[in-house]
Amino acid sequence: MRKESSSIYHVYTIVIIMAERQIWSSRTTFILAVVGSAIGLGNLWRFPYVVYTNGGGAFLIPYLIALLTIGIPLLILEMGIGYRTRSGAPRAFSRLLGRKYNLFGWMMVLVAFLIVTYYGVIVAWCVDYTVFSINLSWGSDPPAFFYDSFLNISDAFDGIGSIDIVVIGGAIVAWLWIYASVFKGVISLEKMLWITVVLPWILIIVFVVRGITLPGAMDGLAFYLTPDFRALLNPDVWVAAYGQIFYSLSLATGVIIAYSRLIGEKQDLVKNGIIIALANSFTSIFAGLAVFSTLGYLAHTSGVEVTEVVKGGIELAFITYPSVINALPIMPELFGVLFFLMLVNLGISSSFSIVESLNAGILDYVKKPEWVVTGVICIAAFIVGIIYMTNGGLYMIDLVDHYLMAYILPFIGLLEVVFIGYLYGAPKMRTFINRYSDLHLGRWWDYCICFVVPVFLIFALCLNVYEGIFQPYGGYEMLDNIIVYLLIGVIFILAIFMSRLIRNSDDDVDSEVPGDMDSEH
Repeated sequence: MRKESSSIYHVYTIVIIMAERQIWSSRTTFILAVVGSAIGLGNLWRFPYVVYTNGGGAFLIPYLIALLTIGIPLLILEMGIGYRTRSGAPRAFSRLLGRKYNLFGWMMVLVAFLIVTYYGVIVAWCVDYTVFSINLSWGSDPPAFFYDSFLNISDAFDGIGSIDIVVIGGAIVAWLWIYASVFKGVISLEKMLWITVVLPWILIIVFVVRGITLPGAMDGLAFYLTPDFRALLNPDVWVAAYGQIFYSLSLATGVIIAYSRLIGEKQDLVKNGIIIALANSFTSIFAGLAVFSTLGYLAHTSGVEVTEVVKGGIELAFITYPSVINALPIMPELFGVLFFLMLVNLGISSSFSIVESLNAGILDYVKKPEWVVTGVICIAAFIVGIIYMTNGGLYMIDLVDHYLMAYILPFIGLLEVVFIGYLYGAPKMRTFINRYSDLHLGRWWDYCICFVVPVFLIFALCLNVYEGIFQPYGGYEMLDNIIVYLLIGVIFILAIFMSRLIRNSDDDVDSEVPGDMDSEH
């Protein structure tokens, strides 16, 4: 009887939410939204390289284990948090655990804000390169063009230099696009999803088909997928697998919580989580076919081994791929435009999901029109991002991204599973999730949240700290690292300030959260 009444109360809460704010029009659009957030630039330029450097096809074994033991459990957890509290991350943790825990939610969304400030600049580069592709402006020497002509990169991190006007122009286009995607909430989001999620998938298929038909493609695919099972004995390979799953699903940034707060009544949280996680992983693996088939072609035309042309990250996108495009025998300009247009859409969908995470956190406390709040966020992110548009911006992006991914996000993820798993109670959250799912979670989920995920995150953090002490990242000077520490420190100070500023207006623990008295017997 208690479960029935709490379910009725939750439905009643959904009706109230529907009256006050928009919700996803269908299960499909919600899944598209989360998939769009998860499938970003990293699927194309990071995952294939990680596979190649960590045992090739053998890497898929720890990767799939990580998907089952950390990716799907954490994704479902954050969906449950958002759906249960109907709030952005700060108020969600306040409602579940108590007022002081909104600090943790603010940490999430402010770190996400820092991510989008430089992510937006990378999208700006993609916008510029879409234009450059029209006449292959990078010429016969893509590395020199990217570093010297386009970015005019300084010799050291502290040589910030001047602002790159071309990048500023690309950033304006990118942020106007992001704003147009979010400013009307779900209404504008749903319209944009069909472009920024579906179009990149179509283009990935085009590049896979084109890639595997090129001379030398099979050599590239052999390097990508040939298994080296000895790599499975290396703990770094397992950390890489778990890390790839953790980062690629947009976990610990408040995005999943923000999107899930707008789920309608008839949903299946568990199935949604499984579909989203599998779609993200399949896209990563499939995109690798496009990447390594074209790398095989580049090696073939250059007369070198595939290992000599394999790159990951920014170099793959802005140096290696322009070299591939130059070598294409038919319509290289068209494939250049399509490739960078694909990157733009991948970047935009990930960027506006982070903006929505910020929107959700702020709109819970600030009763202003969403278009105003969105505008302030986008302008603020653009202004902060100017530091990355200077001659030393590439160094700053490299350092900030490394420290956020290696230390900050794993730390936030660790706090999340500890708070929910032990303070709130994994069984209690599982009971709620199962109530709104046809496919029920078992006790294995509790073990993943309470033991498997924390153990991995602690191990990854310790390994990263150890390597950071004895092998300083990237050969940067100590001053460079200190500057990044200070920047990240400012984010945490802002989180404390925001938490204390609004704590007195926050809800009491468990306010408007039905069914907390239910327990599993």
